[in-house]
Amino acid sequence: MKKLYPSASAALDGLLRDGLLIASGGFGLCGIPERLLDAVRDSGVKDLTFASNNAGIDNEGIGKLLRTRQVKKMIASYVGENKEFERQYLAGELEVEFSPQGTLAERMRAGGAGIPGFYTKTGVGTLIAEGKETKAFDGEDYVLERGIFADLSLVKAWKSDESGNVVFRKTARNFNVPAATCGKVCVVEVEEIVPTGSLDPDAIHLPGIYVQRVIVGAPYDKRIEFTTTRERETV
Repeated sequence: MKKLYPSASAALDGLLRDGLLIASGGFGLCGIPERLLDAVRDSGVKDLTFASNNAGIDNEGIGKLLRTRQVKKMIASYVGENKEFERQYLAGELEVEFSPQGTLAERMRAGGAGIPGFYTKTGVGTLIAEGKETKAFDGEDYVLERGIFADLSLVKAWKSDESGNVVFRKTARNFNVPAATCGKVCVVEVEEIVPTGSLDPDAIHLPGIYVQRVIVGAPYDKRIEFTTTRERETV
């Protein structure tokens, strides 16, 4: 099965349509599938639902698709640092489903494992639990959370071999692994493609069985959300 594609638009050809539920990896600006998100924006598809830890920042990551009004709903745990997200939400133009960070990761992981739901203590007695089933285990209340089964997964990684076995680099691993596994189709952008067999099997973070399409997105600009520096000491 040929998994390597020449560009993001080529890799997404035939996969995009209005109303998709897309699981997108990344945390802030770390490990976001930049090239693939740009291709989604350029395609013009709309009414999208994104399951992602956050929506990037203004004009970066999913923030670009918010600007073009292609996102109908966000399933996210953190929504700071994005003024357009805030504006659309407060104006009633964007539907938001808040999910605690660990719960969101587990919802993606559960979907990838074929698990439709699980119980967790996180959110019991709060707004998060409103309208959800609760159940007592050993005298403690737990709330039922649904697994996320996405139509499409978009992921950013460090390396992939030609068979789609993927390695992430440090914190860029974040939400990318559970996001990758919960989609019907997973498309990965990487910094480097290496020959099949050249990766240490014990070091592979995402097996190729989960990956259908791969592109090289490099070179990348390593953006920083906030640059904080110390004042230079005067002698």
